[in-house]
Amino acid sequence: MRKYNILLALLMSVSLLISGCGNNENNEAGTDKEQNNTGDPAQEDGENLLAKVEQEGKLLIGTEGTYPPFTFHDNNGKLTGFDVEVAGEVAKRLNVKAEFLETQWDAMFAGLDAKRFDMVANQVGIRPDREEKYAFSKPYITSTAVLITHEENKDIVSFEDIKGKKAAQSMTSNYADIARNNEATIVGVDGFNQAIELLLSKRADVTINDNITFLDFKKSKPDAAVKIVAKSEDASRSGFMFRQGSEELVDKVNEALQSMIEDGTYEKISQKWFGENVLE
Repeated sequence: MRKYNILLALLMSVSLLISGCGNNENNEAGTDKEQNNTGDPAQEDGENLLAKVEQEGKLLIGTEGTYPPFTFHDNNGKLTGFDVEVAGEVAKRLNVKAEFLETQWDAMFAGLDAKRFDMVANQVGIRPDREEKYAFSKPYITSTAVLITHEENKDIVSFEDIKGKKAAQSMTSNYADIARNNEATIVGVDGFNQAIELLLSKRADVTINDNITFLDFKKSKPDAAVKIVAKSEDASRSGFMFRQGSEELVDKVNEALQSMIEDGTYEKISQKWFGENVLE
């Protein structure tokens, strides 16, 4: 009987050992599977963003909504503008709906990073430092920075004259960089209209902005007491901005832009807003 009990105990031990090995193998296999399913976020954006847009049937577009004539609200409260129309036409050619999500300029990059938007349409200048972190479409507009002052200001006639002066600028814009490079003191604003208000009330000395924006403003408010006193020699180009890794969506957007140029749709939109082709 004693021998029988010893044999039985040995058999039970072997059985438990084999069972334990099986469980370890299953646990390891499960861990490997979870690791294999954890993809690179950037890669997921690049490979799946276009598919997500097509599947959901909408393109989420970040824009400011306070920057005429590019993105603003008309008298009826409708979001409109050059960037809005071009981006809307792009979405149409992707066979999806354009869904615009408005935010302040300084929050736009963070919104794109946080995946609130699929792309940004807000006159974002294509610059080397931005290209290190973001992807851009081909340029859809070319513009020049201008220095704007109150009509009564006789002291500022060049960019060099703004040293120590108050420049009303969106804090992270290209134009704020120009002001900083010329040693101006930045007064933060939410958009162009607020910058003009500060100029008119003489709470700021200058603002640097896009020549097209200023001309559009003067067209609607010809009696506004502001003027251009200097123009940058360097032209800037703006494109739609995306997270890095969104190449498939960027390629589709570029195809849509090219088709708009070829069939005259881009020319029509440009003439409507500016009276000329602003890509050339």
